[in-house]
Amino acid sequence: MPSLGSQHQLERSTVSSLSQATEMPQEKRQRAGLSVRIAAAILYAALAGPPFLFGSRDLTTIAIWCALLGLGLVLASTRRLQTGHLLILAGIGFIVLCFGFVLHEQLSDHPWIAPFHPIWAEASEVLGRQLAPSASIIRGEPVFALGHPLANILALVLGLIVGVDSGRARYGLRVMAWAGVVYAVYGMMALALDPTEILWREKTAYLGVLTSTFINRNTAAAYFGSCSAVWLVLLMSSIRRSLPRGKIKWANVLPHLFRERRKDVLIRFVMLFVCLSAMFMTNSRGGVLVSLGVLVVVFMIYFLRDMSRGLGLAAALLAAISTGLFVLEVFGSNVTNRIDLQGLSDEGRLSAYRSTLRIIADNPWFGTGLGTFASAFPPYRSSDISMWGVWDIAHNTPLELASETGIPFTLLAAMAWIIAWIVLFLGSRSRRRSITVPLAALAVSLIGLMHSCIDFSLQIAGYSIVVFALLGLGLAQAAVRETEPASVTNT
Repeated sequence: MPSLGSQHQLERSTVSSLSQATEMPQEKRQRAGLSVRIAAAILYAALAGPPFLFGSRDLTTIAIWCALLGLGLVLASTRRLQTGHLLILAGIGFIVLCFGFVLHEQLSDHPWIAPFHPIWAEASEVLGRQLAPSASIIRGEPVFALGHPLANILALVLGLIVGVDSGRARYGLRVMAWAGVVYAVYGMMALALDPTEILWREKTAYLGVLTSTFINRNTAAAYFGSCSAVWLVLLMSSIRRSLPRGKIKWANVLPHLFRERRKDVLIRFVMLFVCLSAMFMTNSRGGVLVSLGVLVVVFMIYFLRDMSRGLGLAAALLAAISTGLFVLEVFGSNVTNRIDLQGLSDEGRLSAYRSTLRIIADNPWFGTGLGTFASAFPPYRSSDISMWGVWDIAHNTPLELASETGIPFTLLAAMAWIIAWIVLFLGSRSRRRSITVPLAALAVSLIGLMHSCIDFSLQIAGYSIVVFALLGLGLAQAAVRETEPASVTNT
């Protein structure tokens, strides 16, 4: 027979083991919750921080962002991913595989199907010795150019995983919007107090116009236009939430807003005005016109279900366009003056596009190599282009991508963008609940890609990382299945 003391000891050990068994899952949950919060914090940093250090153009800065975003992916939890998210991830994975195949062909000494670029045979003949050929015109250059697209992909996937949580997705949207206000205020103060410096460096170009922490005013315009689009979506969400349910009586909107005096509506209107002012102060023609056009589109998409068909829809569109033109005329006088004096395009840009098309025609399948445009362009440079300056960027991202990676991969990337826009549009039209994130992502990605068709804003990591992170949030929310009644518009 066991003694009474041994029985008590046995009971204590049993209780201790049970308490440890219950504590272990709790500790695991706490650690998992901490890792998820860290991943979300890294995403918020990617939505706010990339513009800070001169648009993150330096390779070291891009490498740091790749490391941070990679850490965020390691810590992010995939438990809440639904079927739609998995399909999107599969699509991204397919594009990454195709991109990897192109890089393999450009870097390999023994490519599977890509021919060696003829420039190596010509160089060998001139030098009188055999050089090891490559599909790229610069051996190894695609490796050095890989950081920027890698950072974009990591930001997209991290945004997709973190954005499954609607609360974190909306918070990330606000982080991006408020960061834009901070950069706008800094840009205005820098322009007023010391227009010859950007942060601690001397400003050597675009003196007298706002660039904030960016080097180029056109990228700054696209960024502040994107922030304006986000604030417009947030403002429309506040206005719609303050109105009575049902069809909107447009004649009663302004009296209702003045009577209600909602604080959030006023704050968001002021922040929209700040970002729009910063955008106009860049004096960028393309950035301003593209952004204003997208703002009109976003307004129409948001309130489309509240407009009557036919004449009502046409009247709303006319009113939105008229408002955009009025804003351009009042606040963008410098922009309109540039358009009057210089037209809508710089001299030589169309000639540069034609020269880039000749590069594509000579290298249609695998291009000249990722990151080699600056070296590939001089032999194709048209005599119509002024001899002044170096064309190291095509000022058209799709054309430059096709010249460096080939037509097939560029068409695949274009198809991926179109599918993403369709998903975002359907996500912003299918319900009122959580409409803000998909619609804001649609607006920002439209501004980024449309502006990159006439410039190079998406080739600047300080802007593109923000765009891809927000795109991930938007796709995540657009693919979330509705699990509860969608009767209210959340912000």
